[in-house]
Amino acid sequence: MNALAATNRNFKLASRLLGLDSKLEQCLLIPFREIKVECTIPKDDGSLATFIGFRVQHDNARGPMKGGIRYHPEVDPDEVNALAQLMTWKTAVANIPYGGAKGGIGCSPSDLSISELERLTRVFTQKIHDLIGIHTDVPAPDMGTNPQTMAWILDEYSKFHGYSPAVVTGKPIDLGGSLGRDAATGRGVLFAAEALLRDHGKSIAGQHFVVQGFGNVGSWAAQLITEQGGKIVAVSDITGAIKNKNGIDIASLLKHVKENRGVKGFHGADSIDPNSILVEDCDVLIPAALGGVINRDNAKDIKAKFIVEAANHPTDPEADEILAKKGVVILPDIYANSGGVTVSYFEWVQNIQGFMWDEERVNTELKAYMNRGFKDVKDMCKTHNCDLRMGAFTLGVNRVARATTLRGWEA
Repeated sequence: MNALAATNRNFKLASRLLGLDSKLEQCLLIPFREIKVECTIPKDDGSLATFIGFRVQHDNARGPMKGGIRYHPEVDPDEVNALAQLMTWKTAVANIPYGGAKGGIGCSPSDLSISELERLTRVFTQKIHDLIGIHTDVPAPDMGTNPQTMAWILDEYSKFHGYSPAVVTGKPIDLGGSLGRDAATGRGVLFAAEALLRDHGKSIAGQHFVVQGFGNVGSWAAQLITEQGGKIVAVSDITGAIKNKNGIDIASLLKHVKENRGVKGFHGADSIDPNSILVEDCDVLIPAALGGVINRDNAKDIKAKFIVEAANHPTDPEADEILAKKGVVILPDIYANSGGVTVSYFEWVQNIQGFMWDEERVNTELKAYMNRGFKDVKDMCKTHNCDLRMGAFTLGVNRVARATTLRGWEA
């Protein structure tokens, strides 16, 4: 089941639990707008290259649409649609005044030079500048993009609309980015894991963690978990996987990754088969890479007691059912990885006010939002007698449905 089918399935299950009217259900499911643009740029060798860019704006009932822009070869309309819809429910679960959107360009960033990436980003911005905006749709970084990409979008957008720092989040600090934004998703994963473990009478300290994906989110989560006394016993990324049952020295690993561009070859742990990372023995599994990695083929072999979904849609619905029967508790992506969009909201607020916060305030506010979000999800679980995934979906869908109804969707 692909990401769009799985997301639609979860939405419809939540809709049934909430007893939504079928017409309202259809209204909430259909995207507000889908954009597809051709981006042709001159390459450094003088030849022309054409790429297809997408932006799906799913819902704006609760505020401006919000979502990342990813540069990846597998970007396609179905994936972007699914992720835009997930952003709608995620921002509602976090209770921040946004709707959902997502965008991307089908390309391999590693095959393009910095100047080619800049030209591609500027052409894409030229094609969509009149459809995004501070109070309309606010992009952010995602897979294959970064603060520099946002800086180019900000600059290109400002040529048409005047200096507008709040049009994107995840920007460099020098252009109005927020302190704490780089670590926000990983820190949110820490706060989410703390809340989940506390609910089961445990704490981060003394627990064994496995992190699949050691990019921005996975590396920050691993670092912050270690600081709280948790043990990271296995880690993987695109270059390979490593394991040390006594705990990996994350500070040394971070240095190794910076120098060698991956975990492969790290001397403080043993090399293992990357395909085995998800079934390694641990208390908490954190998938922080691509979607669909936990499926019916490997779910039965997973040994973790808890799964904290740092990636978007890492667990297939079939795997959900297998894991539920085993008693594995899954903290769903639309809550667990919402730290990034929450601090993006803080950045947007700071830009609009023209008043920047210190990092301590950012982190304190993030913790408050994550703790409140967990309590709200648990309350929905009790109300509808459901698991955490359906608790999060019913929470998000209910908030969007209420906003849509109040605004008069049938008028």
